[in-house]
Amino acid sequence: MNKLKNILYPSAVMVGLLALWWIVVEQTQSLIFPTPLEVFTGMLQLAQDGSLWKHIGASLLRVATGFIMAVLIGVPMGLWMGRVEGVYRTLNPLFQILRPISPIAWIPLTILWFGVGNTSPVFLIFLASVFPLIVQTSAGVHTIEQRYLRAAENFGVSRAVLLRQVIFPAVLPEILVGMRVGLGVAWLVVVAAEMIAPVSGLGYLIIDSRNAGSRYDLVIGVMIIIGLIGLLLDTGMRRLERLKSIRWRYGR
Repeated sequence: MNKLKNILYPSAVMVGLLALWWIVVEQTQSLIFPTPLEVFTGMLQLAQDGSLWKHIGASLLRVATGFIMAVLIGVPMGLWMGRVEGVYRTLNPLFQILRPISPIAWIPLTILWFGVGNTSPVFLIFLASVFPLIVQTSAGVHTIEQRYLRAAENFGVSRAVLLRQVIFPAVLPEILVGMRVGLGVAWLVVVAAEMIAPVSGLGYLIIDSRNAGSRYDLVIGVMIIIGLIGLLLDTGMRRLERLKSIRWRYGR
């Protein structure tokens, strides 16, 4: 019954919003803002000619590349900062200064460093996701109860085994939280990142649709696609949190 409610209630809200959208457009007789049917028709045309899937694939590839780079750098950095107090005191102020800076603010420097191409949006996506991973991972190491570490050291456990069998499993739930936050932020900035991309990606498609005849049906359609993909990515990360090796840390 609860599962049915979890499906019916959100669906009812979505249907209500679509109906309200349609009524408002029809009542105002807007010549610019499209109806839901016009948005659906425009996106169907893009899907049929294959261009929609090309842009989705380009965006997902850039986000995946930047996010994987962030995981490969952010998680080890967070573990190092969490284990070595001197490193934490040295680097944490720097990361806390850089973390609040919007990735959009980096666009001029990114173009200067990497030019206009695939490297620039990947770098922006990397910046968007690496800091949540570093902060969350280091915070997770600091929450480990010291008695577990002391017990392992009393048994003569090496540093490598301690990291692999004690610290990493204990921090894994926090790492997943950082990954979830980082991936959400990375997908959030995909539009801004792809403003400087070549000729592909959902962000580019929004700008191109606006400039090519003010196709607001495609603009809104792509915005909806971005939201739906973001929901799917978040759902996937939530499912990872339910793995047996991770879910012990959460109440539900």
